[in-house]
Amino acid sequence: MRIALATAIAAFTLDEDLPPLRAALEARGHHAEPVAWDDPTVSWARFDLVLLRSTWNYTQQPDAFLRWCEAVADRTRLLNPPALVRWNTDKRYLGELAQAGLPVVPSHYLAPGEDPASFPAFDEFVVKPCIGAGSRDTQRYTAPNRAAAVAHVRRLLEAGRHVLVQPYLEAVDTQGETALLFFDGHYSHAIRKGPLLARDGEATRALFAPEAISPREPSAAEFEVAHRVLAAIPGGPPLYARVDLLPGADGPRLLELELTEPSLFFPFAPGSAERFAAALDTVLATP
Repeated sequence: MRIALATAIAAFTLDEDLPPLRAALEARGHHAEPVAWDDPTVSWARFDLVLLRSTWNYTQQPDAFLRWCEAVADRTRLLNPPALVRWNTDKRYLGELAQAGLPVVPSHYLAPGEDPASFPAFDEFVVKPCIGAGSRDTQRYTAPNRAAAVAHVRRLLEAGRHVLVQPYLEAVDTQGETALLFFDGHYSHAIRKGPLLARDGEATRALFAPEAISPREPSAAEFEVAHRVLAAIPGGPPLYARVDLLPGADGPRLLELELTEPSLFFPFAPGSAERFAAALDTVLATP
């Protein structure tokens, strides 16, 4: 098959997953080609399949990105599919998962037109846009800096963006974040991500914030939560899913469910790109 690995013009040299993924796909007889979603000269119909990979700048033009997903799906197959991408790119899906009984990091949402100071008081908390990636426009605040946080919320709301405010879980500073990777519903590997946000620090201006990554073996409790999250995905587990968990006082808490353009951290798990390629062939063989 001719497979497009959808990235972004700005991410071509930044996505460390692309070389091992391309090699694994081509070892199975596919032709794989990195192509930027924001390159208007691309003819997507010439590919049998388009894999969403490092389309990391979609948050700057989410409506255009979703229209692009629909247009590509009209011409060829897109994975993960547009309906799932539309649901997953707005972090308000976390509210749906919480209502379904999953242990989600407590979340308070604000919509444009609402009072930017109407979120609960926390000793330490994080402000982020509901449509965002790579920690862009995301900052960690302490209670004495609530006025700065309110100003941050106001800027996002006035730009027409929905906002998410969450308490900062202090165990993250010592234990980090655990990301579990699943391909076609089957566990592949996991990584530890060190704490990203400095207390009362500035938001990153780069495409994504620098990350400290290392392999990790998840705990039994993390596996249990991750499998519950997978089971709650509309339509069932897709080709790829990354479940990002934080250590809470009462057990693992879901921070994000990444189904659109997550890094899959192939360089940190030998054989993982090959497992992805095998899972893709299984999905393609399923009617």
